Amino acid sequence: MKFFVDTADTAEIAALAATGLVDGVTTNPSLIHKSGRNFLEVIKEIAALTPGPVSAEVVALSVDEMLREADVLRKLGDNICIKVPLTLDGLTVCRRLADEGVTVNVTLCFSANQALLAAKAGAAFISPFVGRLDDIGFDGMTLIEDIRTIYDNYDFGTEILVASVRHPVHVLQAAKLGADVATMPPSVIRALAHHPLTDKGLATFAEDWLKTGQSIV
Repeated sequence: MKFFVDTADTAEIAALAATGLVDGVTTNPSLIHKSGRNFLEVIKEIAALTPGPVSAEVVALSVDEMLREADVLRKLGDNICIKVPLTLDGLTVCRRLADEGVTVNVTLCFSANQALLAAKAGAAFISPFVGRLDDIGFDGMTLIEDIRTIYDNYDFGTEILVASVRHPVHVLQAAKLGADVATMPPSVIRALAHHPLTDKGLATFAEDWLKTGQSIV
């Protein structure tokens, strides 16, 4: 499974990229707003921090305006992935960009039927929002399971990019279902490495090593 970091905090991206665990980055207007910085500058800086795909989202809603914005965003880096909403206009833009060889991430997916449409439109990634479904009483992972079944039935190349990941259990469930990518906040990526028994074991090793009075270097 690929790990994308979902943030516009360039310091966080740089730190996590250094671990070798980050395969790409996703952003959205809300994350950029939180950074308090210029949208285009942030996207360009992020694109230089990782060779993996960087999802940059259009904010327009009409086909022509989305295409114009996509033209600007594509110039910010060779690894820019254009992110479009799962609307009929967004799918039209997806098809046109995909036909030009542009990588497209179709976002705000909440049903398997929507995911089917995105695959037919040539999306490189589909972003189902599992956490937001959980928030309204639905099991977000059921959606991932349905999309995986449909895509496998027809051998679609669209990658399932699990979004709105809230905790490590989401990552585990998505991996077991065969999702291609999980995009998550830096805090969730770090939490994946944490376990209290690991901490306890390290503390014991350190205490025992100190008693030996030895040094490796």
